[in-house]
Amino acid sequence: MDKIWGGQKIKTELGKDFGNLPNCGESWEISGVPGNVSVVSNGFLAGNELEELVEIYMGELVGDHVYEKFSVEFPLLIKFIDANDDLSVQVHPNDKLAKERHQAFGKTEMWYVLQADRGAKLNCGFSKPIDANEYLQKLSSGELMDILNFVEVKAGDVFFMPAGRVHAIGKGVLVAEIQQTSDVTYRIFDYNRKDANGNERELHTDLALEAIDFTWHDHYRTEYETELNKSSEVVSSDYFKTSILELDQVIEKDIYSLDSFVIYICVEGEYEIVGPDSSERAKKGETVLIPASMSHFQLKPLSGKVKLLEVHV
Repeated sequence: MDKIWGGQKIKTELGKDFGNLPNCGESWEISGVPGNVSVVSNGFLAGNELEELVEIYMGELVGDHVYEKFSVEFPLLIKFIDANDDLSVQVHPNDKLAKERHQAFGKTEMWYVLQADRGAKLNCGFSKPIDANEYLQKLSSGELMDILNFVEVKAGDVFFMPAGRVHAIGKGVLVAEIQQTSDVTYRIFDYNRKDANGNERELHTDLALEAIDFTWHDHYRTEYETELNKSSEVVSSDYFKTSILELDQVIEKDIYSLDSFVIYICVEGEYEIVGPDSSERAKKGETVLIPASMSHFQLKPLSGKVKLLEVHV
């Protein structure tokens, strides 16, 4: 995806060829969003779209309980985001508001920081307790940045962003993003930037106001610990669960009890997935979808230590 704030890290850090795009801001790794649906890259299903596979294989692919809830709509969107410039300050609606306004799902998400330049920051929530009136006053007076919470980040940091939390990715940050399947964003502030035609991007002040959760927290970064060769849960929500899996030896995985597909996002190293009938290699910057029906498989590191984000519903 070409973005006004995008850069080159999706190529230089993750090894992806994005062709002639001048500024690649996002790589959508696994998507069921209409108009941007993922296509199988290899094997006997190569060329088929994810949506088609869910229609054909249903619970075998996504898990019975997932299919019962979401039918043919794939429930998660996986992205890499490269902020070569500050992203707009924004907020996403919850399920109730998104359904009322857009007939869509809300957007709860999380970020895993893959790389960050020295001093790079993210905005997550507010820096102090405020209410809607003070927020609108600061917004109209051009002082919004004074009440936003900015956190300096480094590789490995995790931030959970429930729908309603004001947020922005700052310049110099590369993240993996895991989110509900939704492309509904309310832009609050965009630094008065103009596009190539001299136009400022649309703001959604009124829509955003009703979506914002003004609950203040004194700490927004997700603290976690990992254990080598075991899945260490870092985020658990109603929409997805994410673990970090660091491995330096072959491990056996049994996902039968999850009744869900599993997604592996490789953030370090190279590894092989060995199933009952086939195997597949993947390296940093590559994302793999494991169907729910493939309940037993091995993960085999090929280059020292491997680090994966492990995601399921």
